Amino acid sequence: MSKNRTATVTRKTRETDITVTVDLDGTGKADVETGVGFFDHMLDSLSRHSFIDLTMKAKGDLHIDAHHTVEDTGIVIGQAIMEALGDFAGINRFGHAYIPMDETLSRASIDLCKRPYLVWKVDFRRDKIGDLDTELFKEFFHALAGNGGMCLHVENIYGENNHHIAESCFKATARALRMAVTADPRLQGKPASTKGSL
Repeated sequence: MSKNRTATVTRKTRETDITVTVDLDGTGKADVETGVGFFDHMLDSLSRHSFIDLTMKAKGDLHIDAHHTVEDTGIVIGQAIMEALGDFAGINRFGHAYIPMDETLSRASIDLCKRPYLVWKVDFRRDKIGDLDTELFKEFFHALAGNGGMCLHVENIYGENNHHIAESCFKATARALRMAVTADPRLQGKPASTKGSL
């Protein structure tokens, strides 16, 4: 496993122009700019609670809506995490977390196995939080899992406040990711797999 677990990925299309840099062994420092205030807040939480340093600049067609910006951000962050992980050897691979926020409880479980899959069991009572469509949260996590080689399960167990529901899902994913990407010296640089490879 590389000692320098960092990566920079740029993706430019007719809809978005996004550059992301991650450091898996950071301190949770975020410098994020997407043009969507509540989404920036969620990405800051993702960085802070995963201890993954995240620098990201995104320019998207926000005059249409935030869909392309949110989805493509998930794509690029996922690609950067996957590149920084290299061969995925020597890491815990699995991670999970429960996050309470006042009346809300959410959980996330991750398997960094290079076989992407998303289970999303989260319902919102409002169509928007700030200017952001709540249906876009699933699009973000689907893109993140698909491009980051993650089997990711996110569930809001209960809750009423939509801000709390969204934020607890991001924080739970962050904590699960933090556990999964952490290196375990007992693995001696080998994959955490009975097959010997992922």
